[in-house]
Amino acid sequence: MPKEPAPEAEEKKAKKATKKTEYSADQITVLEGLDPVRKRPGMYIGNTAEAGLHHMIWEVVDNSIDEAMAGHCTDITIKLLPDGMVEVSDNGRGIPVEKHKQTGLSALETVLTKLHAGGKFGQGGYKVSGGLHGVGVSVVNALSTYLKAEIKRDGWLWAQEYKQGAPKGKIKKVKKIPKTTTGTTMTFQADPTIFTVTEYSWKTIIDHLRQQAYLTKGVKIIIIDEREIKEVKESSEEGEKSADVEFTVGKKKYTFYFEGGIASYIRHLNRNYSAKQLNIFYMDATEDEVQVEVAFQYVEEFKESVFTFANNIHTTEGGMHLTGFKSALTRNLNAYAREKGYLKEKDDNLSAEDVREGLTSIVSVKVQEPQFEGQTKSKLGNAEVRGIVESTFSEKLSMWLEENPRDGEAVIGKALLAAQARKAAKAARETVLRKGALEGFALPGKLADCSSRDATVSELYIVEGDSAGGSTKQGRNRTFQAVLPLRGKILNVERARLDKMLANNEVKSLVIALGTNIGEQFNIEDLRYHRIIIMTDADVDGSHIRTLLLTLFYRYFPDLIIAGHIYIAQPPLYMVEHGKSSEYVYDDQELQKSLKRFGVEDVSLVEEDPSAGTEEEAAEEEEGSEEEQTQTASKKKVRIQRYKGLGEMNPDQLWETTMDPKTRIMKQVTIEDAAAAEEIFQMLMGIEVAPRKRFIQTRAKKVENLDI
Repeated sequence: MPKEPAPEAEEKKAKKATKKTEYSADQITVLEGLDPVRKRPGMYIGNTAEAGLHHMIWEVVDNSIDEAMAGHCTDITIKLLPDGMVEVSDNGRGIPVEKHKQTGLSALETVLTKLHAGGKFGQGGYKVSGGLHGVGVSVVNALSTYLKAEIKRDGWLWAQEYKQGAPKGKIKKVKKIPKTTTGTTMTFQADPTIFTVTEYSWKTIIDHLRQQAYLTKGVKIIIIDEREIKEVKESSEEGEKSADVEFTVGKKKYTFYFEGGIASYIRHLNRNYSAKQLNIFYMDATEDEVQVEVAFQYVEEFKESVFTFANNIHTTEGGMHLTGFKSALTRNLNAYAREKGYLKEKDDNLSAEDVREGLTSIVSVKVQEPQFEGQTKSKLGNAEVRGIVESTFSEKLSMWLEENPRDGEAVIGKALLAAQARKAAKAARETVLRKGALEGFALPGKLADCSSRDATVSELYIVEGDSAGGSTKQGRNRTFQAVLPLRGKILNVERARLDKMLANNEVKSLVIALGTNIGEQFNIEDLRYHRIIIMTDADVDGSHIRTLLLTLFYRYFPDLIIAGHIYIAQPPLYMVEHGKSSEYVYDDQELQKSLKRFGVEDVSLVEEDPSAGTEEEAAEEEEGSEEEQTQTASKKKVRIQRYKGLGEMNPDQLWETTMDPKTRIMKQVTIEDAAAAEEIFQMLMGIEVAPRKRFIQTRAKKVENLDI
């Protein structure tokens, strides 16, 4: 029998266990200065990937924009320098350099090394600002391996350098300059030990700063790329082996200056649309120290695009300024329609949806003390802003309608057509959806549903055709994976109203399968699957169907994209077999790497003729795909199987490569820039042909291995 432990041993063991789990003052960590930023950078810049890296630039540029909004800055220059350096300079007042009474440091060092320090806390530095917490530039300093601040003011050029947020020395006078010359220049290098991505995207910077230039009329923003980007191109001459050639991309420069402000922005957003009204509505008014700018234009399309900003921050969830705008628009257009006889006594009022169909609008407010809901500043909560926007916009809109009767007639005419379509859509929706609810929500017959009723674990695969549907149904896990095959291409909803859309059988089946309803009755809480996966073939038709589905989700189910419920499956393009080894490959570049791993270099793929070998080899070839290619190297055979369609894969292969949660690769669909998304959907799927033709012509040469 084992011996029982002595009481002393048990007591020691208990004390040891208590010590391990003890929670006392010793476990409390105090982070001083900028240490919290380096410890938890995601709290301050969102993440340490591409978005967070670019947020570093936005934080510095926002300080210059604040100077411009205060009327002290007209020029802002952003330079992308070699070695990941970024320089942002402006001709504003320059950050103060005198000693700060509270900290005992210079005002510059205080701003750069202390969180929640700045001129935006109501001491007269700025009346209007996007930065409220005073953490912006100090966060950039903390997350940079090197930062240099150069200040022009008081007749001197001042400079101070920092490393990871700590000053390398005192602020110094560099040289005398004219007293009228002022400004701030920040040069910084993001810390590669913090960020997972250190390469700045030229397109991301251009798009963001163009928007800022529109929102701050009269300010010039210059963006210069001075990086020496080495690109590689393949060049080959007849009879010679292909070689890689390096070349340097030259300096790029963009200048943005928009005297028209958000009216110019509307013109930019609608450049691929047919305008319904001739003159863009624009107003700029100030009441109780709140500046209100509104611009709008109606187009021939059916969808509404309203973008709201508060102190140049894009409020993606709207807020009080959006509520005030919508109320005033609906009330004023109804009043105008009745006054001019477009609406009779017996007619119902135009609804909010009617008056916003085809509307492209921007609502921008400047508020001294903005109250944003949430850390992301996505919604404006100032109650007083609603009344100010409503009253100022109502007054200006009434005047504009009287002064532009032809535009007023066009706007009301479009709203009346929308009202007719709304009534037809309501009848169609009641037929399609409410009837289904009364019948126990009968699901479409072609839907192979999963057995789980837990939406959080359930998945819906949307596949193209019965062939792919059959393989997918056999290969899936029936517990949590449902399959909905589509027959042919669904309706392009970019060119159709809701009533016509719901008459399409494929769209109707998908709407019922989702369970959320549609339009004003949409309820995301009723979503039956938390992963909706688009799985189409790797050819032109598959790409087109995927685009049509994405258009449907973007236009009628945007909340599903925002909540992260939409995915795109990534089935393999090839299977490479070498002896007894095989692996799946997802694109042409990966194919070349795979072949090199198998010891095959400089592969030139050719169609294999089964009759060229023995009868046995020919029989083996016939058992494979319709499109199989081989390459012989060093007397070793490599078989490359090209999957043009999901139907060519057997159920086991489809599960292993595309449906097994442990091994599959999927892309999650997100919307980073609503305006850019709006533009691309309209260009690719809208009525206007010319913009789509230009898009295809300018990119046709970049397309490789096009399957038709």
